[in-house]
Amino acid sequence: MNRRLNVCRSRAGFAALAFLVASAVHATPGIKVQEEAANDGPIKYTVKMTSKTFGNEQETRTIRSGQTDDFTWQSAAPGGAQAVPDDCPNAAGLARNAEGKAVRQVQIRFAAVVADNGSANVQLSFQARAPKGTNKVMVSGKALQCPVENRLSQIVRFTMPTTGSTKTVTLNDGTQLTVSASRK
Repeated sequence: MNRRLNVCRSRAGFAALAFLVASAVHATPGIKVQEEAANDGPIKYTVKMTSKTFGNEQETRTIRSGQTDDFTWQSAAPGGAQAVPDDCPNAAGLARNAEGKAVRQVQIRFAAVVADNGSANVQLSFQARAPKGTNKVMVSGKALQCPVENRLSQIVRFTMPTTGSTKTVTLNDGTQLTVSASRK
């Protein structure tokens, strides 16, 4: 009799399991998103720099919310690219072009996260170097004219709309960055 009871229990267990599996098969399907949410999709942004020290440049690029984007501008200094003797103590740390001459260089890292309301929280890292004359340096008894650099490193954070309007930030040295962002 015990054996018959155990068989009945196991059949009841199998029936319940089969019912659960059948119920799961007929469950409501997952929700499919038909359109992108407000903070998805590409962001087309433009950074325009106006600077007495680092020059005037502009770049338009595309990223997605939550990504970072790095780019570099390089140009000759107002007086032209400066020769850099290899023996200068600071030669390895200078921004140089393919010919080894000192030039202006700006590196920007742009990161934006778009909130549910469509505005972007932006972090912009700005690092720039530019030659500003020379210093006479003695190396191994030899007089060299080595470039002196202006440097600026600053991080700015701000919120802006992604409707194409602009936001201007002024850095510590007076350099102005005008940023616009729009959804593609």
